[in-house]
Amino acid sequence: MLMTVYSAGTEGIDGYIIKVECSVMKRFPAYNVVGLPDNAVKESKERIRSAAEHSGFRFPDDEILINLAPADKKKTGTSLDLPILVGILTAGGLIRAELKDSCFIGELSLSGEIRAVRGVLCMCIAAKNSGIKKVFVPKDNAHEASVVDGIEVYGVSSVDELVDHLTCGKMISPTVFERADFIAGTYSQIPDLSDVKGQLFVKRALEIAAAGGHNILMIGPPGTGKSMLAKRLPGILPPLTFDEALETTKIYSSVGLIPAGKSIVTRRPFRSPHHTMSPVSLTGGGSVIKPGEVSLANNGVLFLDELPEFGKSVTETLRQPLEDRKITITRASGHLTFPSNFMLVCAMNPCKCGYYGHPKIKCTCRPEEIRKYMSRISGPLLDRIDIQIEVPALDFDDLSMTAVPSEDSKTVRDRVVAARELAQNRFKSIGKNSKCNAELDTTEIRRFCELDDACRDVMRMAYDKFGISARGYDRILRLARTIADLDGNERISADNIAEAVQYRTLDRKYKEV
Repeated sequence: MLMTVYSAGTEGIDGYIIKVECSVMKRFPAYNVVGLPDNAVKESKERIRSAAEHSGFRFPDDEILINLAPADKKKTGTSLDLPILVGILTAGGLIRAELKDSCFIGELSLSGEIRAVRGVLCMCIAAKNSGIKKVFVPKDNAHEASVVDGIEVYGVSSVDELVDHLTCGKMISPTVFERADFIAGTYSQIPDLSDVKGQLFVKRALEIAAAGGHNILMIGPPGTGKSMLAKRLPGILPPLTFDEALETTKIYSSVGLIPAGKSIVTRRPFRSPHHTMSPVSLTGGGSVIKPGEVSLANNGVLFLDELPEFGKSVTETLRQPLEDRKITITRASGHLTFPSNFMLVCAMNPCKCGYYGHPKIKCTCRPEEIRKYMSRISGPLLDRIDIQIEVPALDFDDLSMTAVPSEDSKTVRDRVVAARELAQNRFKSIGKNSKCNAELDTTEIRRFCELDDACRDVMRMAYDKFGISARGYDRILRLARTIADLDGNERISADNIAEAVQYRTLDRKYKEV
């Protein structure tokens, strides 16, 4: 008998439907799987046989042929265990149920338990787009799958529970996504900006970065709060929209980073990889192409602490995602594109010993050593970082209990949200769906960043004195546009230009070393 059961697979962060065609014939016992299965799929025979027998079903001693269509796509992972078993039991007459509008996803244990798999959200979106009405997934993946509207999601924990639902009327209740859970968890457990004492100028720079989506580099001696400030940046960013959360959750689902019982990413990601990472870890890749840190930070923050310690082969790979907000990974097996729309936040010491420019501790580095240390960061990468700000050592008064209380994250976030709304309204006027000023292209800069004579005089002076590149010139204009939005002004003033120039520390200070 021939039976077709629907399942799904993933290619990058996109899902696609797989037709599991099962043929059970009264011939010499055999078991074959065709349709480009990988080793995990080929090895499923013994898992499936043991799961069936421990669930009380006789595994057919017949010729079994499994075809996985489309046959020209590589099938990877263990999510096909469950649909293959359902197909075999149905083709063998052990399950009698209508399955044409159902999709089955899950890995089997030897005892018949159904284990969680990666990429369930991506697969469920593909199932919905294909017109499937019911999706059966492992119980630990049910909340994740329930995010998709328009389908019924059933979380099953074992084979016999699934069969009872299909044939005996012991119905499993569908898992329902609670939108309130998404809203409630947006800013939970994010450190507050008020915890950081002093550094008002740096906090102002972080507010501007958050309002415009600008990349930022913080330079200062050890212990000045660079990492503390970076970790608090997600708390002043606008809340994730549901579409942004869904896009980010797809990435996390594809690599199995959604915790059991969780349905969707509720906070903007904050990724802080170690400087010993490889280029593939940062950008993505591998024999089976997977997203890297630049994609896991999508719609959030990528923090590179001790930037000069990262290899140049690693940091140079940031150019494409910083410009295009996506990254394309090409391998012999094909190519995939992942979203990589993140804010880059970097921190570094001003020199190898860490104390160049410190008011009290003498730097032990020679000028050539400072230049060599700074040269580890390429000019093209620095040009893509809008804000380069010095984080000075703190005075005692900044740390004492009598210091002026700092603004909390919510107060700053309210100003950031208002500035982004101004920018979005400006984009809507030209029919563009951008979210922040960091995404302004050259034509839009000329349109929305008009300069009067006073602004041009300030810009000319900065351009000539600091040797700013053409890309750096545009980034100063984007920065000034954000500062004006925070002030609630439609036109950029000379003060906005001057403040934007102040956030180019590497252009101003280190050229004279």
